[in-house]
Amino acid sequence: MTHIRTMMAVCFCAGLLGALCSSLITWKAGQLGLPALLDVRMAPSLTLAWLYSRLIWGGLWGLAYFLAVGPLKSRRHWVRKGLWISLFPTLFQLLVVYPQMTGHDWMGLDLGQFTPLFVLLYNLVWGFFTGMFCRILWGRG
Repeated sequence: MTHIRTMMAVCFCAGLLGALCSSLITWKAGQLGLPALLDVRMAPSLTLAWLYSRLIWGGLWGLAYFLAVGPLKSRRHWVRKGLWISLFPTLFQLLVVYPQMTGHDWMGLDLGQFTPLFVLLYNLVWGFFTGMFCRILWGRG
């Protein structure tokens, strides 16, 4: 039972670290004006409030990642599974957060036509780093 709890903690921490990497890339892309090139108004400020909520959500989505790597026989292809799991926070943001919590229309399209593409890319970054950090933190055992 302790291995399951340990793996859950590792997945939460990996999700948190993945969210940190994704947040920094999201912020830097906004600073460089990459979303603006495609007429997407998504350039967040690097504030503690913005970062803190993203880190907590990243850790919680890391627990969803645990469902993919928790069983002993499924501890392979860590990064690939992180990329697949990243589709869940993408769908959640596009179908729940934007229309119902922030009022940015369905899929955030009032922020720009290519908003779903940026959300997908930023969440793929989260999935990649979550898988990588989970593998590093778990080790060979």
